[in-house]
Order: sequence, then structure tokens, then C-alpha cells
Amino acid sequence: MSTNSPNTSTLTISPLITNKRSKDYFQTPPNLLGQTVNPQQNAHHRVFSSPNVSKSVNSKLSTLTSKDDDEETPLTQADKLRLWRHDALMQHHYNTAIYIGDKVLSLTGDPNDAFWLAQVHFANGNYQIARNLLSGPHFEESVSCRYLAGLCLVKLEKYDEALDVIGEVNPFKTDHSVKNPDGGVKLEASMCYLRGLAYSKQNNFDRAKECYKEAVLVDVKCFEAFNELISNHLMSPDEEWELLSELNFDDADNNNELVKLLYTTRLNKYKNVATFEEAEQRLKEEYSLGENLDVLLSRADLLFIQCKFQQCLDLCEQIIKHDELNLSVLPNYLSCLHELGGKNRLFLMAHKLAENYPNHHITWLAIGIYYFSIKKTNEARVFFSKASMINPNFGPAWIGFSHTFAAEGEHEQAISAYATASRLFPGIHLPNLFLGMQYLQMNNLTLSQEYLMSAYSICPNDPLLLNELGVLHYRRVQLAKAESFFQKALTAASTLDSNAKAWSSIHCNLGHVYRRLNMLDKSLSHFNKVLRISRKDVNIYSAIGLLYLKMGKISKAIETLHVALSIQPNDPIALDLLNKALESNLHINNKQLLDEPLPQRSAFQTPISKPSRNLKFIGEDNKRDLDMIAEDLKQGEDSSDDDDAVMEIESE
Repeated sequence: MSTNSPNTSTLTISPLITNKRSKDYFQTPPNLLGQTVNPQQNAHHRVFSSPNVSKSVNSKLSTLTSKDDDEETPLTQADKLRLWRHDALMQHHYNTAIYIGDKVLSLTGDPNDAFWLAQVHFANGNYQIARNLLSGPHFEESVSCRYLAGLCLVKLEKYDEALDVIGEVNPFKTDHSVKNPDGGVKLEASMCYLRGLAYSKQNNFDRAKECYKEAVLVDVKCFEAFNELISNHLMSPDEEWELLSELNFDDADNNNELVKLLYTTRLNKYKNVATFEEAEQRLKEEYSLGENLDVLLSRADLLFIQCKFQQCLDLCEQIIKHDELNLSVLPNYLSCLHELGGKNRLFLMAHKLAENYPNHHITWLAIGIYYFSIKKTNEARVFFSKASMINPNFGPAWIGFSHTFAAEGEHEQAISAYATASRLFPGIHLPNLFLGMQYLQMNNLTLSQEYLMSAYSICPNDPLLLNELGVLHYRRVQLAKAESFFQKALTAASTLDSNAKAWSSIHCNLGHVYRRLNMLDKSLSHFNKVLRISRKDVNIYSAIGLLYLKMGKISKAIETLHVALSIQPNDPIALDLLNKALESNLHINNKQLLDEPLPQRSAFQTPISKPSRNLKFIGEDNKRDLDMIAEDLKQGEDSSDDDDAVMEIESE
């Protein structure tokens, strides 16, 4: 028995075998007899494409007969049973297809009939039965049979056995420029994809990535492998764009340009945005795909990466309007609802998913995000964990699971979870960003810088990341670098359609940088911008009071610090600064009294020359230096790890 070529697809395997069929099992020509046939007369074409299943038997038989020297060859009894079996399979009458397929196999003993009966069992979920049918010497040399047997074993979670059947490495490795003669997906590519799937199930993600890349390099039409690489973020942005340049789109024949544009829109949006925009525009203008849901979803991905949450949410809702339970759009949709505080819509979507997809990882993610939004962290952790167990390659579930530890200050657990996400998803910057934030909170500046710079190499335009890098350099007393990163963060944040509250921590941090650089006017300007956003922050009033003290504007300092204490009466920093301001003011007034003539001095009296009985003063010998007090103003020196601040700036 001849071995199938790995450069062909399963389209060459005919479900109908006439009495003139080739003796090479699973290698019958597409037209059944190896001669040119009008597609309208081709039985294989009719079975797959014709919506009219009520044609007369005579019409069916006439399409299945071929002419050889002007003589018609009638179908045998077995051929008619095969036609029955195949139509039942196409119409999802699996019990019928199994029943008739079993009788055909008993009548003929033909391995080809065993193969098609295995196809029916696989479609019906009977994976072990299908595997048993494909075991034996008749199937060992057939690539298509080995592929189906391996697929059955993967479904049965027998990954080592599956790799034994399909091979741990690609045994063909032929010239990939050989074109597929029938236009289908090359079996070699499908085998590489299945090999990657088996490795992925074994958590060998590096090996899985190489197998997926090999599959799409063998045949660009193997979208399954391409989708695994892109949707699971197995490659860095640079690797994704490099892979695109290596693909041979001629495998798609006259659809090569269309497929290249579609693949371009699927790539990471961290870089080459102009190329994406051009591809999207061409798909709209040249191919009329402007309303295609996958093209819209690619645009939603870009908006999400750019933190334009409201625009992304609007587009996601447009997609959901056309396809109510489009699972591909839901991670973006759910995250946008969380960012924008849409708790009611989160609850409704989670409830709807639980009704329709009770065992899907997206459902558990939705429930976890809802509980996280209403501050029920323990419940959220359970559902994020469930989602990650159902699909270990699902990035949002891992990141959400990690967030639950970070929200409770459990740094060690958070770091462990973020590190796992970083290993699983090298194509996104968020795990490394959050790792850097955790180490920054633990004051481990070396590891913090390592992870933050790793995230920066992937996504250099994230305002949250830029802010964290500014904080890192502030902690290192590298004020010029800190100022540079804060300014970049401010520029990046100003392009977003988020609430201005997202920018307040950046303005605050810049204020402290300029204070340390003794650029007091610039510092005061940034703190005043924060006040325009929020007038209830005691730390900002304290910082402004400190600036006025440094500028010698004692009266303004006292007035500002009184406002701070009206917000939080027992704030120690504001109290210390106010005591310092009052002492300075008293010292100035006493000096003025000593410098004045005696009659004027006896008549002079100020409202603060007789302080309140409850006001505490700091003696000259024990007073704290203003700069030491300033170091207690944590708002400007801490990273923006407050939940609300993080969620306003960053998507995940």
C-alpha cells in the first residue's frame, strides 16, 4: 500500500470508491477516476455543497457515474451504501452513518471504509472507538490515518501515545515550496499543528510554539496553528512580525493577498500600527470586509491596547449586537466594563454566559471579573482559578487570578502567579509590568527594574508602565530620568479617552520630582493641576503647604495646611507642617517687633501671637527639617498601585 504524500490534504480521500478506484488506499484522485470532470457532475462536490438534498435517486446516480470511452459504470451495492453513509455524516445523522458504515465495512473489509467509519465516530465524540478502527498495519503508512489517530488520542488526553503515532518531530521536512495540488491544507502542516497541540497540553510551551510555527510555515492555510500562536501570545511582537514576513502566501493561490491582509490584522498591536491601519483599510475598500466581525474585533484589540476603553466598549457592543455570544470579543468587552465601572452589565453578561456556556473558561472569567469589581476578592480568585484550569493558555484568567493576591497585599503569592503568566504569555507586557510593581512595593529596586524594562521592551507606550519607571528612578534619586518618564507617561495618558483622574498620580509625581529639583514654581503648577481633578486629597494640600514654606509664603502655607486638616484633622504630616509654619510665622513676627520702636511694639498684636491652647509647637532644637517631613509625603513617591488608579490607566 502506497504512502500518502504529506503535501496533499484529506480532500483526496474519497468517501466513494467506484469499481475503477485506485488501489492506493486514501489516495484516490479528487474526481474519483483521475479524469477531468465538470464540477457540476462531481459527486464529491455535490455532497459537500448542494443545499438540495431532495434530488431524485436517479439524479444522484447520474452525478456519480463517470464516462470512460462513452460507457457508464453503474454504482455497486457498496458504493450506494457509501453514498448513504456520507450524506448521513454531512447531515449530522451520526447514528445512521455509524449503522450503515459498519455494514459497508463488514461487506467489504476495505480499510478505506474503516477510515470513514472512524471519521463518523470522531464526529460523534467516540474517540476511543475511532482510534481502535485506525489501529493496524493497514493504516500505518497513511499520513491522514495517523493524523486522525493522533487527534483521537489528544482528545483522549493520551499525549505521549499521540506523539508516538504522529512523531515527536516532523518526519517529512520536505521542500515547503511544493504546492498542494488540491487547494486543501497540507497534511504535513496539520501533523505539525497536532504535535504542537499535544506539547501544549503537556505544558511544554516552547516546543509547542516551534511546532505551531512550523505548521504555518509549511502551509499558510493552517490557520489553527497561526491562531494558537497569536491568540495565546506565544511570541513577542517582533517575533510575530518576523513570522509574517517568512510566510509563503502563494499557498493560498489567488487569495494570497487577502490572506496576508487578514493575518496582518491579527498580529500584536504594540507596534507597526500604521501597517495594521493600511491592511484594515484595504480589507474595507478592496474586499468589502469593513463589517466583518473579525476585522471589527481586530480594531477593538487596537483600541484596548491603546487604553481607549469607551471606544473599545462601543465597538464590542456593536459586535455583540450582530453575534450575541461571540466568545472572541468577550475578554475585551468584560475588561472594558470593569475599567468603566459597568457592574450591572458585567452581572448580566456573566449570568447569560452561565446559562449558555456553563463549562466554558470565558464564563468563569466573566464571573470572576464581576466579583473582583464588587471587591469580593476571595470569590473572584476561585472563579479565575477555575477558568485557568479549564484553559491553562488563557491569559486574562491568569492575570485576574494574580490581581486577587495583589489586591490583598499578598506579594509573594502575587509574584508567583504573575511569574507564571509571564512565562506562559511572552507576547504581552502586563505580567512583567505587574511583577515590577510588586517588587517596587517591596523596595526590591533591582528586580523591579529588570521586569519593568522587560515590559518596556514590548510596550513602550503604556502610561502606567512609564509612570512606574518614573517612580523607580525617583526611588533611585535619578531625578532627571524620573522626570523624563513621567513626562512620557503624561503625554501617553493625554491621548487616551480615559477620565482625567488617571493623570492625577502622574502630575503628583512630577510635582514631587520638581520639588526635589528645587523647581518650586513647576512643582506648584503640577500640584494645582491635581487639585483641579480632586480637592479631597490631604497629601496634595500638605505638599502645597510645604512648597509655600520653602518659598517663604508663610501665610499661604498656613491657609493651605488648615484646609488639609479640615479634610483629615489628625493627619500627622499636615500637623507637623502647620506647627512649623506657625513657628516660622511667630519667629518673623517677633523679629518685626524687636526691630520696631517701643511704642509701636507695645501696640502690635497678631492673631497668631497667642496660639490656641490645643496647638502643639515643635521646639527649635527638636524641629524636623522640612525636607525630612517631605519624605513622609508618600503619595508622590509611591507607585500608582492603588486599585482605582491602576484600573483607570491600565487595561488589565
